[in-house]
Amino acid sequence: MGGLIVHEWLASSGGSEKVVEEMALALPNSEIRCLWAESTTDHLAAPVQESWLAKTPLRGRKALAMPFMSPTWTRMRTSKEYDWMLVSSHLFAHHARLKDQPDVPKFSYIHTPGRYIWTPEMDPRGNGRLARAVAPYLRHRDLAASRFSGKLAANSHFIQDRIRECWDRDASVLHPPVQVNAIASAGDWSDLLSPAEARVFHTLPSTFVLGASRLVAYKRLDTVIEFGAATNIPVVIAGSGPEAARLKVQADAAPTSVTFVGKVSDAMLYALYQRALALIFPAIEDFGIMPVEAMAVGTPVIGPMTGGVAETVVEGVSGWRMFDFEDRSEMASALSHVESLSPEACSEYAMKFDASVFRQGLETWMGLNLGIDPEGAITCDRQI
Repeated sequence: MGGLIVHEWLASSGGSEKVVEEMALALPNSEIRCLWAESTTDHLAAPVQESWLAKTPLRGRKALAMPFMSPTWTRMRTSKEYDWMLVSSHLFAHHARLKDQPDVPKFSYIHTPGRYIWTPEMDPRGNGRLARAVAPYLRHRDLAASRFSGKLAANSHFIQDRIRECWDRDASVLHPPVQVNAIASAGDWSDLLSPAEARVFHTLPSTFVLGASRLVAYKRLDTVIEFGAATNIPVVIAGSGPEAARLKVQADAAPTSVTFVGKVSDAMLYALYQRALALIFPAIEDFGIMPVEAMAVGTPVIGPMTGGVAETVVEGVSGWRMFDFEDRSEMASALSHVESLSPEACSEYAMKFDASVFRQGLETWMGLNLGIDPEGAITCDRQI
């Protein structure tokens, strides 16, 4: 019969989408349901069915659609029977229930309890007037629904603690899949760039620190620019988003060069990792896939003392962790600590987060005999 994979919405890029992609590869004969898909889903190994919201003006408008999300998940119907339901949740997808099959075994993989409603101090999107007004009701509903979320797994110990604080429930820890083996074994990624990207790549400084993510406030790319200014190292910023204009104003006033390369392909991103002196990653993330990707090619990561990065960055092996990203002397000290690290040791450490480890962990957590190929593979091209 197969099973059902449930995910909030399928964005054009993102760490949770990478997890869903790997779930579909690991679980043959599965289907995917989401509220809506923001781009093509042809690269996924399972067919995708969107909810009724995808046919309305609420499609893609997360804040306006939020009151309708939980009722949509709790009233799902199906004309077939599933062996299991696997939920990938970072907001309300863990509320999902099949009205026609209420007893289907349910597994919820939690990227985080909804940041908008539980930890708005970590995500400015939860600080709007409307979000603050509805948060108490949504927290109450979310807490009640968590009692019916089935068997839980968190994507990090950081999120395991948050689940306990928000929902008073225990969860296993299963780190997200990262294509470490595939990234590390590809050789020189600059040889795989398109002609247009190769021209951009070869104009970059020979030495630089890298910041890469969507250009939104909580990713703290402004701190990456400050890091370059404090250490007198050129900065390269990869990604796009609403903070681009503000960051470019800051960059124009910086005493060191700052280059924005915009959206990049996977090959360009991995080439930037390889060239960079270090990936500067100041955001407090639930896990953080990009730091592990950088480690895969032997590039150290400088990140914060809290969040998922605290579980992936081992000081003196794969990078350094900082108490205060506003302390210029600490920035200089962190850079001096990573300059002499072994790329080979860094890459070897990253293998513990490879996609093959995730697949084996998924099989154990769900109690299934998947018979899966342990070798990971890059299956789609992400844009950041």
